[in-house]
Amino acid sequence: MKQQPKEHLKRSLGFGSAISIVIGTIIGSGIFFKQGSVLDSAGNSTLAIFAWILGGIITLAGGLTIAEIGAQMPYTGGLYIYIENIYGRIAGFLAGWMQIIVYGPAIIASVAGFMSILLTNFFGLGIEWRIPFAVSCIVLIGLMNLLENKISALFSVVTTLGKLIPIAAIIIFGLFWGNQNALGQTMTEINQSTGNFGVAVLATLFGYDGWILIANLGGEMKNPQKLLPKAIILGISAVLIIYTLITIGILRFLPAELIHQLGENAPAYMTTKAFGPIGGKLMSAGIIISMLGTLNGKMLTFPRIVFAMAERKDIPFSKSLAFLSKKGKAPINATIFVSILAFAMMLFFNPDRLSDLCVFTVYCFYLLAFFGIFILRKQNENRPFSTPLYPLVPIVAIAGGVFVLICELINDFHGVILFLGFVVLGLPIFYLVKRYYGEKI
Repeated sequence: MKQQPKEHLKRSLGFGSAISIVIGTIIGSGIFFKQGSVLDSAGNSTLAIFAWILGGIITLAGGLTIAEIGAQMPYTGGLYIYIENIYGRIAGFLAGWMQIIVYGPAIIASVAGFMSILLTNFFGLGIEWRIPFAVSCIVLIGLMNLLENKISALFSVVTTLGKLIPIAAIIIFGLFWGNQNALGQTMTEINQSTGNFGVAVLATLFGYDGWILIANLGGEMKNPQKLLPKAIILGISAVLIIYTLITIGILRFLPAELIHQLGENAPAYMTTKAFGPIGGKLMSAGIIISMLGTLNGKMLTFPRIVFAMAERKDIPFSKSLAFLSKKGKAPINATIFVSILAFAMMLFFNPDRLSDLCVFTVYCFYLLAFFGIFILRKQNENRPFSTPLYPLVPIVAIAGGVFVLICELINDFHGVILFLGFVVLGLPIFYLVKRYYGEKI
């Protein structure tokens, strides 16, 4: 195992903060705004529900696999560190580069974009306000993350608890007051070119995405060998149950045909219809708070990858990007860097497309990590955590990852090539940076 650089981030995160970050980072825009696209691609409500369940199973298998790897490498950087220690320096760099240039900014821009849709509906404004709202949300959360990590972690705990209110209300109201049959609903008019069941599962994976980001905070946990696996497994399991119940609740309350017609406006319509104008506003506010918590989790974790890479002089402007504030030990310049890239993503891509492309890109490296568990099993007999039902669980994770890549290649070939191009661009940059610092590869 390679020796890691001396870290300066504070180890102040306990189990409550860790699992709140996992759940808070996962539950956000996806479960609310992907209902329509999942339903459209699946073709009927039964397959839509099954898509959410299958997406959760794939995610849980991946989480169980990564938990074993992460417990052996409890350092700041997460996937970036895992890939390097298993496959070498260049592969590790590309995993980190992918997250800071493509995946991180894209997912932040996507969440902020979905949140801006809800905000414009909330205030009754036109679509021209979406980008200003999205930018404002990123700036607000980014500023908070310039402070000590305890503040962002506390915000994650508060928003995680707060988001349970609208979620519980939607589940209870839908299950007990809905008069639709959640199973067997079909749409009379649907554009079949929008996708298929595979694309539906891909859409749900954006809703589940974010679980691995807690691994980026390994260097800031009090006891990462124990906390990291526990937070990942319990967090994903809880979200799987919640997502299934929400989907059934929504389908019991709103006909599939209406969800198809409403699209992105389905969450606002449902809350108003269920709880009246005032209650609908309060519920929409709760969902917005939920999404702010998700955005905070991503703004808390991605700059840590930039910091980890900059501290090792892997990227341009490393000295500046590795800067930490004196009091809070927060990666200030790294946070600003990620925010600027997210702003750029907003201008060129819509949130829905961004969400699919960022899931595809990260799953390319998830697959490498999933295969890596077999390599580590041969190298290390003593492990802080062992994946249950090995090797079945890693095989399920790998199969799910291959499924994701094939579906998105078929669904958006040009977007995939563009995003992979950004990743490959990192190679010449890496060699130039290393030549500048006089380091041999």
